[in-house]
Amino acid sequence: MTDPIAGVVVSGTGGVWRVHLAGTGETIDASMRGRLKLEREGETALKLAVGDHVEVAQEASTGAWRIGTILPRSSTLARRSPSGRGERVVIANIDQVVVVFALVSPEPHPAMLDRFLAIAEANDIAARVVVNKVDLADDAFARTLFGHYATIGYPVHVTSVREARGLDDLHDALVGRTSALSGPSGVGKSSLINALYPGLDLRVGEISSSVNKGRHTTVGAHLHPLPDGGFVADTPGLREVGLWGLDPTSLDQCFPEFRVWLGECRFGDCTHRVEPGCAVRAAVDAGQVALVRYESYRKLRAELEEATTERW
Repeated sequence: MTDPIAGVVVSGTGGVWRVHLAGTGETIDASMRGRLKLEREGETALKLAVGDHVEVAQEASTGAWRIGTILPRSSTLARRSPSGRGERVVIANIDQVVVVFALVSPEPHPAMLDRFLAIAEANDIAARVVVNKVDLADDAFARTLFGHYATIGYPVHVTSVREARGLDDLHDALVGRTSALSGPSGVGKSSLINALYPGLDLRVGEISSSVNKGRHTTVGAHLHPLPDGGFVADTPGLREVGLWGLDPTSLDQCFPEFRVWLGECRFGDCTHRVEPGCAVRAAVDAGQVALVRYESYRKLRAELEEATTERW
């Protein structure tokens, strides 16, 4: 075998994986060699995932590439395994989640956006919001629906592929980072990537006028090397990702605007729903926390509590 070379898994499942090699920029096909383990004492074997940083080597006799090591992960986005036991990592080592919603067509649902943002917070991953298709409505409507996210502290990008609006700022936010684009189908994730980097040539789906929901055009996570540095992952709809393993009592920490009030509640185990002396509800009543965000918290909390009950 040749000396190991560092690389990043950009696609693949099962036997053959595409690995982008550091330094040369070449992308090669590689298979796993034996049982892979983290190079940390006491850790158990990992299943390889898109985004994993690996070491590969080439067999001298055949020239075939083999993955010999999976390096420690800095972050993961995972969903419940189809078997219901454990998790399936969708993508690893993400620097930021870029949550894309359309201003119209399909109609945006703030509760779904709040779910994606809570997932990012729960996994300690930075997040930013993209409001796409702004050519189909006006800026005032965009501010009404999404303005409070900027107040919370999330970077908000207002974009239109048709008008080439907001693309430069979004491009700069992707350079040098590994970013996962998330959001409902049909909001224009692939179109945005194609507009920023035409050479990637991702498939773009049509919006179904009958149900106003986008058809899934991305069938698996795929990490695309960017020509000016970094990677971007175009992912399937991630409705099931992330929150299923979160303790309901930790959900309030996933809403950044709640945090300043959490130590002020009368009861230390306040759920922020019915307890007297709740500082979070008082902040909502005072207009310091957006009511729509609070309602998203209540809905997600109930969902997590129900899931916890089912597990037991």
